[in-house]
Order: sequence, then structure tokens, then C-alpha cells
Amino acid sequence: MKKTHIILLVMIAAAIVVLISYTGDLSSYETIGSAKQREGKFVNLIVKMDKSVAVQYDPVKDPNLLQFNVQDSLGGKIAVVYHNTMPTDMEKSERLVLKGKVQGDHFECSAIVMKCPSKYKDNPNAMKDQPVTISN
Repeated sequence: MKKTHIILLVMIAAAIVVLISYTGDLSSYETIGSAKQREGKFVNLIVKMDKSVAVQYDPVKDPNLLQFNVQDSLGGKIAVVYHNTMPTDMEKSERLVLKGKVQGDHFECSAIVMKCPSKYKDNPNAMKDQPVTISN
């Protein structure tokens, strides 16, 4: 075999190893129940805030500690601990995507992504009022 063929085979093998290593880090969206079964593993949860339980956040005492409860679409509930400042208008968010791990009885959140409420939700006729322009 030529040196170029050997180098090409080594590069292909290295690319395969890199791709396989990244597939282990990919995560899908989980329910709270399935996240509890995968305790300690990184997961993404799509949830709503459980407004029946008060949010615990005191920016004067500890600005990097936020605790709240969430519920998923199947009714599963879990307490969340987030070691960062509280995102602006988090309570108004329709849904949250939480990234982190289940640790015992709570979810250790490393990132919060908020889904903003639709501006057309309260007024279903809002789209009818908008002018339609068609360009060719």
C-alpha cells in the first residue's frame, strides 16, 4: 500500500472515533419519570412551572440559587435547583427546557431555555388584522 492510502485510512478511522464519541454526548428530551430512571445522566426536560409551589429566590441572600418546582405533560413533578440568577420573566414563560441531571430528589439544572408565550394566543383574530402582501 502507498503511504497516502495508509494516511487516508488513519484519517477515516480517526473521524469515525470522533463521531462515535459525540453520539454519547447527544441527549434527547425526556419526561420527568424517565429522567428519574436515568439519575446522574445529562437530560433535557420540557416542563411547565408548578405555580402551586412558591419560587424560592432571594437575590440579596444568595443571587446564585434558584429553587422551583416543575411539571411535565404527563403529570410528573420534580423540584429544580438552579445555581445561577433567575431568568427575566421566567414565570411568564409558557414552557421551559431544562438541561441537567436528576440528583436524588431534585433536578440539578445547568441551563434554562424559555419558550415565550405566543403574541397571538390571547387574540386568535390578530392574524386576520394583519395586512397580507404577496411578492413575486
